Amino acid sequence: MPGGESRGGHAYHNTEEFVIALSGSFDVVVDDGKSKRTFTLNRSYYGLYIPKGVWRTMENFSTNSLALEFASTHYSEADYIFDYNNFIKLKSDGEI
Repeated sequence: MPGGESRGGHAYHNTEEFVIALSGSFDVVVDDGKSKRTFTLNRSYYGLYIPKGVWRTMENFSTNSLALEFASTHYSEADYIFDYNNFIKLKSDGEI
């Protein structure tokens, strides 16, 4: 990943993730619809669990950093929530 780039900016209906920084460092910003929290990943022996229904963005990548992500489900485009306003509505309606 080129330095300074960002990735993510979505949530999942069903998928849970576990993220590890294999090399370099980056921040993972998680948002449950009420509060945001930033976690800096920079050691390959620490990871971050992200439950379903949580908006996440990965940013501030150091040059040549490498993220490893484990997912609890197989890829399905229908599982993604790409629009933040829709995410907030789904959270407030109790749908995720």
